[in-house]
Amino acid sequence: MIELPVVSEKRSRRPDWLRVKLPIGENYRQVRQLVDKYNLHTICQSGNCPNMGECWGAGTATFMILGNTCTRSCSFCAVKTGRPPEYDEDEPHRVAEAIKLMQVKHAVITSVNRDELKDRGAEIWYQTIRTVKEMSPDTTIESLIPDVKANWEALERMIEGGQEVVSHNMETVPGLYRKVRPQARYDRSLEQIKRTKQYGKRTKSGIMVGLGETPEEVFQTMDDLVENGCDVLTIGQYLQPTRLHLAVESFVHPDQFAEYKEIGLAKGFDFVESGPLVRSSYHAERHL
Repeated sequence: MIELPVVSEKRSRRPDWLRVKLPIGENYRQVRQLVDKYNLHTICQSGNCPNMGECWGAGTATFMILGNTCTRSCSFCAVKTGRPPEYDEDEPHRVAEAIKLMQVKHAVITSVNRDELKDRGAEIWYQTIRTVKEMSPDTTIESLIPDVKANWEALERMIEGGQEVVSHNMETVPGLYRKVRPQARYDRSLEQIKRTKQYGKRTKSGIMVGLGETPEEVFQTMDDLVENGCDVLTIGQYLQPTRLHLAVESFVHPDQFAEYKEIGLAKGFDFVESGPLVRSSYHAERHL
């Protein structure tokens, strides 16, 4: 393995390879207008995604259903935490209408965790996917679903609507789970991916680096994912959304990301998207 430099956030600003485009252009304005008109949420906004300008400028967005308040308190995530309000039963139709108007070829849909709901929000998930398929039959769909806390009936309902890809992010290596995802369990997320594959779906997961993990821990996570049936992997640089969130331990060099991609493909993934600005839904259409 090549020894590559990392840059500590505590002694340096973000390196040049993490600069992003400002949100501009007609497509960007049209996407924002549709999001506002239909009172929709996007992980692009709620998660402070660095690629929002590029993606919205290309006419794409990742829609977030079941509100924008999460019942989890993950220490890396910018989505607000609290007691969510009642979900909107008309939301599936509004999401589908926006996707139709945008003429989206590949739609990515995610959601907050709704642990207080008995079905974890599965019925809204199902209705959203089915409505999008009915209104835009040529649109392919990737659903980025949360941890269902081993409610496997809810998982099956979430993924039987007809989406082509089902994603669930591991987020980090097992040794950092207590710090990064205190309400999640590494083995349970692996089991969720395994069961999703058994249901016959194309599976995907993502991790962040720069949180203090070692390359060897990343490689082990790759092995665990492949063993449990994961087809597609994304790897991106963790960026601290606010001072209240976990600090960046290191900025990983682009050459290291290239090595991660090469090794991931050799380990058996069908597709690996690896780079400093890669996020779960970044260029999601490519692996279809």
